[in-house]
Amino acid sequence: MKVFLTAFFEQMFFAPKWYHFSIIFLLLPLSIFYGVFMSLRRMIVPKKDLGIPIVSVGNLIVGGSGKTPFVIALASRFKNVTIISRGYGRKSQGLVEVSRNGEILVDVTQSGDEPMLMASSVSEASVIVSEDRQDAIALAKEQGAKFIILDDGFNRVDIKKFEILLEPQNIKNYLPFPAGAFREFYFNRKYADIIAKEGDDFKRVVSFEDLSERMVLVTAISNPARLDKYLPEGVVEKVYLEDHAYFDEKTLKTILEEHNASSLLCTSKDKVKIQDFKLPISEMKLKLEIKNEIFIKIDDYLEGYCSER
Repeated sequence: MKVFLTAFFEQMFFAPKWYHFSIIFLLLPLSIFYGVFMSLRRMIVPKKDLGIPIVSVGNLIVGGSGKTPFVIALASRFKNVTIISRGYGRKSQGLVEVSRNGEILVDVTQSGDEPMLMASSVSEASVIVSEDRQDAIALAKEQGAKFIILDDGFNRVDIKKFEILLEPQNIKNYLPFPAGAFREFYFNRKYADIIAKEGDDFKRVVSFEDLSERMVLVTAISNPARLDKYLPEGVVEKVYLEDHAYFDEKTLKTILEEHNASSLLCTSKDKVKIQDFKLPISEMKLKLEIKNEIFIKIDDYLEGYCSER
């Protein structure tokens, strides 16, 4: 039942059908109230300059829009950079150092899947997860960071930063939560320094490793149907879990056996949670091709920030 409801609301958020509109109408007053509250919060809460250049990579919608591969691509260009994330789905609380200068310090249950993917993908970066981003930034400064990348930071209105807002293609429901997938009113995109549109300013490039003849797709990402257009031949079944969910090795082994499959196909975000399982894994790897103009604007911000101090 829980899986059905998750799929129902994800479809309502991202690609609503006729039967969703009665629920959307009922939830509309809550959406308007929520949107007004978030807009007032953005206008009222003072922004604090934390004394270090901070670039936020965020979005307006719930779920994936390419933030993690964008952060990885950005962090790979710099030294002495610290990535700070909330660490959704982790089994820990408080401030946790995931990696320090490329050395991974915890396992994926303590970090969460996306921070672990970032830590393992950027060899010279440090990664910290914390519900309190200001505490994490203070620690990063103590450890010598020269530059902060704030993962999913657009709604952190209390921190002064350079805002990059990723905007996906084919948005069909522009309403705020709970009637739609938006965390704020769509017009709040005006607060971003850069609006990077998928297809125009960046595009996804998918590659694969260790494909086999018969594969079961297993994934725990938001809106998993977005993977369909990238799937290779040989996928005989799809198994969707909730976003950030963890996998059970015995269950996955049973799924392989039931479908006479030769491997599990998963995203890189999923793989960091199952790579130690004794199971055959095929990986779907996502990278972004980002227009150089985006990086030029970020470099200009960093130079301007440093020249002012």
